[in-house]
Amino acid sequence: MSDRLVRQLGENGVLTLRLNRPDKRNAIDTLMIDALLTELETADLDSTVNVVVVRGAGKDFCSGADLVELLASADRTPEENAADAARLGDVFIHMRDLPKPVVAVVQGRALAGGCGLATACDIVLAHEDAVFGYPEVQRGFVPAMVMAMLTRAVGEKVAFDLVATGRMLPASEALAIGLISRVMPSANFEADVASVVEQLACAGSTTLALIKKQLYELDGRSFPEAVKLGSEVNAIARSTPSFKEAVARFLSKE
Repeated sequence: MSDRLVRQLGENGVLTLRLNRPDKRNAIDTLMIDALLTELETADLDSTVNVVVVRGAGKDFCSGADLVELLASADRTPEENAADAARLGDVFIHMRDLPKPVVAVVQGRALAGGCGLATACDIVLAHEDAVFGYPEVQRGFVPAMVMAMLTRAVGEKVAFDLVATGRMLPASEALAIGLISRVMPSANFEADVASVVEQLACAGSTTLALIKKQLYELDGRSFPEAVKLGSEVNAIARSTPSFKEAVARFLSKE
């Protein structure tokens, strides 16, 4: 395990991955990308992991790509840079493909690729003082890969505004436009986060996997195709042991 990422497996299968470059505001570099990919691949195969939590060490979630590495890439070939970028893209894809909830817990700043990393997660829980943004345009750069997720989350018009101006969003505005899931007050932040994560960790793993798979497969489908997919998932869900057990428990209380 790289020192760029701290791994902790807690109760009820909650795997916390903490970005660990607080002196660099947890900037994403090659070592961190490799560590994230390894952990996501391991979590996929580990039956003891029920939910993955991604958060940052220190005051910030993540400031984006390591600018020293990014500047050095200007001297590489387009093919080398494409392969390098694809590695970070693989992190986003693995997060979506993982049949377990991935939760971003954001304190401080989530900027550029760091904001993209949060957006790639299934749920984003933000501290009320958190700040989000895609300031790449101010550095002559394009937030190219994250736009695949950003447009899905907030729509084309808002996405263009965010990436073309690079403006910063307080957590309240990020919530209002659909970029994040919830804003947690500072007084009970850790307790509120733990409550949400615990609820996910104790839910039926098969049910959550079906929800996640259907949700992301809906994109680009026509309405009839989406309904047909829903009927297929509905049929699968009815045959799972967790469904039968949950309904039996409910009926026994009546």
